[in-house]
Amino acid sequence: MAVDGTDENNLEKGIYTKDASRLRKTFGRSLSDLSTSQKCGAWASHFQRLFVSFIGADWIFLMILGFIMAVISFVMDVFVDNFTEAHRWIYDLADSHVLLQYLAWVAYSMFLMCFAAGFANIVSIQAAGSGIPEMKTCLRGVMLQEYLTFKTLVSKVISLICVLGSELPVGKEGPFVHIGSMCAALLCKFMSLFSGIYKNEARNKEMMTVGCAVGIGCCFASPIGGALFSLEVTSMFFVARNYWRGFLSATFGAFIFRLMPVWNRQEDTLMALYATKYRLDFPFDLQELPVFAVMGIVCGFGGAFFVYLYGKITLFVKKQKATNSFLMKNCFLYSALVSVLISTLTFPLGFGQFMAGQLTQRESLISFFDHRTWSNHGIVADFDNDDHLAAWKHPQANVFVILSIFVIMKFWMSAISITLPIPCGSFVPIFVIGAAFGRLVGEGLATLFPDGFNMDGHVYHITPGVYAVVGAAALTAGVTHTISTGVIMMELTGQINYALPILISVILSNMISQSLQPSIYDKVIRIKKLPYLPMLSWGHRDKYNIHVGDFMKREVRYITLNSTYRDIFKILRSGNLKTLPLVKSTESMLLLGSVERAQLLVLLKQRSQHLRKENAPTMPISYKVHFQTSTEESASTFADSASTEPLKSALKKPSVGLYDSGLSLKKFFCSRPDIAAMEDNPDAEDDTILQEIEEWEEQQLDEQVNFNNCKIDPAPFQLVERTSLHKTHTIFSLLGLDHAYVTSIGRLIGVVSLRELRKAIEGSMTVKGVKVRPPLASFRDSGTSGTSSESEATELHKLWDRHSGLSIPREQQPNASDSDDKSQ
Repeated sequence: MAVDGTDENNLEKGIYTKDASRLRKTFGRSLSDLSTSQKCGAWASHFQRLFVSFIGADWIFLMILGFIMAVISFVMDVFVDNFTEAHRWIYDLADSHVLLQYLAWVAYSMFLMCFAAGFANIVSIQAAGSGIPEMKTCLRGVMLQEYLTFKTLVSKVISLICVLGSELPVGKEGPFVHIGSMCAALLCKFMSLFSGIYKNEARNKEMMTVGCAVGIGCCFASPIGGALFSLEVTSMFFVARNYWRGFLSATFGAFIFRLMPVWNRQEDTLMALYATKYRLDFPFDLQELPVFAVMGIVCGFGGAFFVYLYGKITLFVKKQKATNSFLMKNCFLYSALVSVLISTLTFPLGFGQFMAGQLTQRESLISFFDHRTWSNHGIVADFDNDDHLAAWKHPQANVFVILSIFVIMKFWMSAISITLPIPCGSFVPIFVIGAAFGRLVGEGLATLFPDGFNMDGHVYHITPGVYAVVGAAALTAGVTHTISTGVIMMELTGQINYALPILISVILSNMISQSLQPSIYDKVIRIKKLPYLPMLSWGHRDKYNIHVGDFMKREVRYITLNSTYRDIFKILRSGNLKTLPLVKSTESMLLLGSVERAQLLVLLKQRSQHLRKENAPTMPISYKVHFQTSTEESASTFADSASTEPLKSALKKPSVGLYDSGLSLKKFFCSRPDIAAMEDNPDAEDDTILQEIEEWEEQQLDEQVNFNNCKIDPAPFQLVERTSLHKTHTIFSLLGLDHAYVTSIGRLIGVVSLRELRKAIEGSMTVKGVKVRPPLASFRDSGTSGTSSESEATELHKLWDRHSGLSIPREQQPNASDSDDKSQ
């Protein structure tokens, strides 16, 4: 019987109606059977799941992070302003005597500096420094111990407030990148209570990258520049899905940071942090572009020299601390000396009157970005006394002398200041120095061309403040090796019309500085010897001729399927390797996988517990008691050693391994009875018992290891000898590897770790910057590499023919038919 479409629909509706009524009756009965408390519990559980899913959303996390960073940044600025006002108030109280003013000026800064140094070193030494080099290392995959803890966060914030209040030429942007990462890591721990996704280590690293972007965004109110800065500085390879996260969190943080002054009635509306009043109809003339380009080149050399000077000062200080035990133990002395020196030179009634020493860094930037021309042939115009520009006028020196002294003095002062054991950043000091240099160039052009440029009958005067904006961006780019400083500068001043001059100078500065010196952050990584893989220098083609076989470590510690517990015991005691390769046998060296160190420790522990249970009844009483006691005491030791802990700082890295726990391992298998106790016991004088115990121990150590209950990675990352240095560097950086095994047709022949790869990159360059080829690389051009590759191909053909009974075709090479026939 045929059924049309209408009948089918009616039939389906009837079936669905019956099912629905049946389910309704069943569900109604079940609900009627439930008590009121059970219904409330079901609804509460439902709302709890909805709340957890809502709180665990990405955008909630990002907005909370941005709000927290904005509050910290605003509160820090309020405290710093109060400290600065207190400094000026104490200085003005002693206006009756110059000596009292000097003591008030110097003592106040020294007190805050010593407190900051002591607080940072006592509470958490990890708070010292910028924090960006350490964050680059953590995001690379090597987690440094206590760099992301709440204690370090408190130490960093409080010490940084005191440092900025002392008016030392340092900034808060670098430390705020570290603070943002710490807030992101701590917030991940809190959010893991609501969503299990925040327990994932890879997810936490992504959120720490977002924290780096928020740190810059909340300092300069520049969300776009902050996201780009985190992309350039913190990660060698940036995950695209973090892009919108960084923008969202940085935008919300910057919005709250600029909204708080409005709520506090400090400002009328939202505006740029250093708002400028440059002309918009004709921003710059084409004749000014060559000047901007030359400024970029000069700032490139200046940035490279600043990094070089910082490295020399740091190494000198470390050498003095190594030879002087008092300097090494006393963290206050070096900080106090530097503070007294800088405060003395910036004393307003002393030498500071020739470099506007009474102005803070913020006030100096405001004056540098001013749209008015200061001088007429070097003489500063008359400004109000309450104006920041009045500080640049001196009866005995013109504006060019004052600006030149300011640039020179601040240059080496900033280089010394960032070497102190305190939270400090180099971003703002370099910003100020670059702005002063640009202002100097702008004032010089305004003096040379007082009538400006004549274009089509219209006269356009030179604006020196524009050159200050370009100089600040260019010099900062030369020191940090970033392009995002140009974007930060445009957001900081609200000037998008000068994007082209800014980007031209920034790019040229980067080209010059990258060819001469590493960035300031990479320089710190090298000095502190942090486990971070450096970047390959661009422009050197010889790096493509260096292969893994030239720098790999050929002596590899490994375990086999036939290894005994004695072999594992010796291997674990001989080094601190986190993983060990597992090969089939010593003869074949066929790589089967890798085993983590913790897994081998668990194997030894399980073996000892198993033997204790099976053989305890047959052991001598004295030995049995001693064996049980020793193994129970050492069980806790192995539980602690087997747990995975983050690496400690490379500056204070203790020797971790089985050297300290070797006695515990020995107790597992080589525990001997207490000889003194046995001498007191007449029954223990039997040498036969001692000999049997020793033989039993040796037998247990020589037992073959059972890997059935051991977690083995069947596919550890592998390279071949012919893998180039450039490709190896890219793979390690992209995947976050710390080691890779080198194989030849499946056979283990070597291993490459971050140490070998870093030595290959850094050791392949001389002081003059010329590549030096490794000794093995010199034989390739003479045909050695062809012979080795031919032998590998022949062995591969033999292996294939033996297993399949077939022959695979060979690649025909020109003029090589005779050699192919001979190799057959």
